[in-house]
Amino acid sequence: MIRILFLTIGIFCFIFTNAQPRKRARDYGVKIGVLPTGTYNAITDVKGVQVGHTTIHRDNVHTGVTAILPHDGNIFQQKVPAAVYIGNGFGKLAGTTQVTELGNLETPIILTNTLNVSTAMDAVIDYTLQQPGNEKVQSVNAVVGETNDGGLSDIRARAVTKADVLQTIKQADTGTVAEGNIGAGSGTVCFGFKGGIGTASRKLPQASGSYTVGVLVQSNFGGVLQIDGVPVGEELKQFYLSDQLKDSGDGSCMIIVATDAPLDARNLERLAKRAFMGLARTGGIASNGSGDYVIAFSTMESLRIPHTSSGKTHTTTLLLNDEMSPLFMAAIEATEEAIINSLFKAETLQGKDQRTVKALPIEEVLDILKKHNAIK
Repeated sequence: MIRILFLTIGIFCFIFTNAQPRKRARDYGVKIGVLPTGTYNAITDVKGVQVGHTTIHRDNVHTGVTAILPHDGNIFQQKVPAAVYIGNGFGKLAGTTQVTELGNLETPIILTNTLNVSTAMDAVIDYTLQQPGNEKVQSVNAVVGETNDGGLSDIRARAVTKADVLQTIKQADTGTVAEGNIGAGSGTVCFGFKGGIGTASRKLPQASGSYTVGVLVQSNFGGVLQIDGVPVGEELKQFYLSDQLKDSGDGSCMIIVATDAPLDARNLERLAKRAFMGLARTGGIASNGSGDYVIAFSTMESLRIPHTSSGKTHTTTLLLNDEMSPLFMAAIEATEEAIINSLFKAETLQGKDQRTVKALPIEEVLDILKKHNAIK
């Protein structure tokens, strides 16, 4: 199971709206899409994928780190096929050009806040150089994504340290993934409600290859919230440009897509583009100041790219273009549900300067969904 490190220096500034822990969307009967989920309904349903979180809540700081590892080996020595899709480029996703140029990923993916990207990069470089077998490595392409949590956290404090990032990577594990106000989602806001980390997965039928697609999001963006096609934000009278919510809708969203399907970088980019459609289905508008990125990778072991090889060619078996559509649908559904899960699991938070961002009002949302026959 995922182990979570909380840094507890200072006084916690949580305001909890419910005595009982908040549940995921499916636990309330909200069923998004038609494909079945994996065992955990999480990115870790893709075999080998690990996730870790470090959460920092102290004084005016509400931030953290989330790490996603494609496998438990030496990622630099056994790189995985990967691609990046930029929905809106107002962000600081480090390492994109090399991933796009070479089509592979050679480090864990780290998510944090905007002003700690450089710290996280430094930590990932340290992590990679210190791994056995990497003694002669002289170049590391650290991949670090971010969203800006400055509305609820003192982002200028740059509270995330290299030790935090290294600990997050070290504790990453398979199994259940914690969601909501945790890790890189500790201080985020989504559709005017408390956002955070969310995850989901889809399993394709045997006729389509039995492949799994898993998604993890760091939700911190705006628009007009929809849940399974129902205009929830409009009915709650809280949406971008409404009288109740006049903010810019900026913030950003990081979307990580993992699959065990045999895809190269070209088809992984096509898969990443469909994940962005999942964000659109939730009502996200990719506003001017929202950096919205998708990183997609394949864990298929036969597709791993060795850092050094005695040969000059690499023979692989890849999925045909005509077989991609089921994966496209899986990525769309899993992304949509991961974002909704980030909202359902997030708790009300009183942050910097006493600003409070309330959690999604679940009982009101369920009533709206029942009214529209989306749940019974």
